[in-house]
Amino acid sequence: MNRRLFTGYLALVAPLVFAAGDAQAAGGEKAEKKLSGGPTYVPIQTVLGTTKRADGRRGVLSVECGLDVPDDSLRERATMSIPRLRSAYMSTVQTYASGLPAGEPPNVDFIARALQQQTDAVLGRRGAKLLLGAVMVN
Repeated sequence: MNRRLFTGYLALVAPLVFAAGDAQAAGGEKAEKKLSGGPTYVPIQTVLGTTKRADGRRGVLSVECGLDVPDDSLRERATMSIPRLRSAYMSTVQTYASGLPAGEPPNVDFIARALQQQTDAVLGRRGAKLLLGAVMVN
């Protein structure tokens, strides 16, 4: 594409894009960001741990998880405790991944139990259910 044609195109399109954004912001309507999983779901960023793959090279154990917290007060506490939860999850997954024999698949049941115990300990009581997504070694 010709550079002059491209800059001319940007000169025409950019004001339209910014004007549309300003009109939406001026409308006073705030778009609610929908949480995936429903109103009781608290997403947790993917937790990673280093392990060995079957070929002997380094691998990464990744665990995708979230929490289902039906109780409003506990959900608020869980949302505020996400850094502490991630720290507890990271130490658990890293410890598990470092002891995982090369080429062995991860034991998802053990990981789920260990992370649920960490969840209950960090939040101070039961009521938040740990939900696991993908657990894989890359």
